[in-house]
Amino acid sequence: MTNPVRFDRRVMAALVTLFVMIAFAAAFATDQAAQPQVIKITAKKFEYSPSDIRIRTGVPVVFEFTSLDRVHGFTVPDLGGIRLTIEPGKANRITILAPKAGVYEFHCDLFCGDGHEGMSGKIIVED
Repeated sequence: MTNPVRFDRRVMAALVTLFVMIAFAAAFATDQAAQPQVIKITAKKFEYSPSDIRIRTGVPVVFEFTSLDRVHGFTVPDLGGIRLTIEPGKANRITILAPKAGVYEFHCDLFCGDGHEGMSGKIIVED
């Protein structure tokens, strides 16, 4: 016959271990969810790469720009008037949290030479 006290201790130990594992997994998942997505973008005469960027609503995204040649601008008028000056030799970052799905066009707003008017792209925000 099984000793009921010994059985209860094993069950309790297993339950405590399971609880600790679940708590650890939940804390890890919460920490991962809090980390913003980082998207690296290069700017050079007369383009952004990538020029089409896909993100999700409600997820914080850090755009990290690098200019390969000179000072450029980055503006997204329809996404809360986001604006950034991209300086060469420096990591230029801006955090975006898109509130709703849609396609938002961005462009360089600092004249960078002939072809400047074509320096643009789009942020595609999905649910």
